[in-house]
Amino acid sequence: MVTRQAHGHGFSRSDRVAEQIRRDLTELLRQVKDPRVAEVLPLLTITDVEVTSDYTHAKVFYTSLAGAERAKDIAKGLGHAAIFLRRELGRRLRIHHIPELHFTYDASVERGSRLSRLIDEVVAADASSGEQ
Repeated sequence: MVTRQAHGHGFSRSDRVAEQIRRDLTELLRQVKDPRVAEVLPLLTITDVEVTSDYTHAKVFYTSLAGAERAKDIAKGLGHAAIFLRRELGRRLRIHHIPELHFTYDASVERGSRLSRLIDEVVAADASSGEQ
């Protein structure tokens, strides 16, 4: 179960741990030597991390300006680097159990960009038909 509830004094511990994992992974990815990741690193963004309540699993959402066509290669590279990344997280995080990392391509940025382009096209077409 993934928690996303704020308590009276702030976000839940799971939310804070997820945010710390996101920040640490962003830094640790710079150390990954796998060419499937290293080549696109400047174009790669960790968008979110969801941690299960028992901290055994973390779903890591990422997006890449390299596009969806490279997503499978990037996913393989991240999957290959997951053991290294988990070990390094263990050195940084102060929790009893370091979660197993599961990388998931986040297409929301790409969908948002596509929708924005479609809206711009409709507005432009409306403007040109209104001029006639």
